[in-house]
Amino acid sequence: MHNQQPLQESTEGALTPPSLIKLGASLVYDCLVVIALCFALALLFIGLLGDATHGGKRYFLQSFLCLSVGLYFVWCWLKSGQTLAMQTWHLKLVDQHGQLLTLPIAVLRYGLAFLSLMLFGLGFLWVLVDRDRMYLHDRLLGSRIINCYLRST
Repeated sequence: MHNQQPLQESTEGALTPPSLIKLGASLVYDCLVVIALCFALALLFIGLLGDATHGGKRYFLQSFLCLSVGLYFVWCWLKSGQTLAMQTWHLKLVDQHGQLLTLPIAVLRYGLAFLSLMLFGLGFLWVLVDRDRMYLHDRLLGSRIINCYLRST
């Protein structure tokens, strides 16, 4: 019989920015989650409303997917500061005080990240030149991604 001890978050190493490899791996994993979510939601949308390859339905589907993905990210950031990918890579999104984001900041972060994607990912590429390895939208909003390790108590 082994004694199971509860796990607690450790802030040791949290002030050290995550490596580019961890950030990149988390970003790729998040992209895979978004792709799967979009496939499932598009299937539901088309099943309920029919063909959406042209006209108003096409734009409605695109808006529906964009808002749904936004809800996923904002909900994760508000609830725990971690998306599924961030949990896997032991990363957490916090504000400048180490707290979870507020609703307005989380929504604004999603909007700025989306804008960054529309501008060829420039806000994400910013991490390559930022001394603290922060995305441009995090630099602008005062949020940051930190290492989040679990330890036994």
